Amino acid sequence: MAKEFAKKFYNRKGWKLCKDSYIADRIMIDGGLCEECHEAAGYIVHHKIILTEDNINNPEIALNHDYLEYVCKKCHDQFDGHGIGNKSKYKPLFCFDEAGQPISLRDIDILPPKKY
Repeated sequence: MAKEFAKKFYNRKGWKLCKDSYIADRIMIDGGLCEECHEAAGYIVHHKIILTEDNINNPEIALNHDYLEYVCKKCHDQFDGHGIGNKSKYKPLFCFDEAGQPISLRDIDILPPKKY
């Protein structure tokens, strides 16, 4: 769900036209597949730069196709700050190895094991 300050933005004609044109572009490129997992159909247009009260009215950020991606719900819910409201489904996005390096725990980043 959109944050309170963003609700007006997502109801504006400018956003709706931008979103629709981005989805149309993605359908022409790959049939509308999720740009993260490339397996499921896109479901939501995601802002790569998190919208804040300071940048939401800047069209170079909020309405720029370069900062959007069409993703499925599963992938969208794994982005930082998304999908956390449903605590029963919340799981960490990363952990650290013995050397202190981060390891992604997102399903879309984990490759299936090799078969020998």
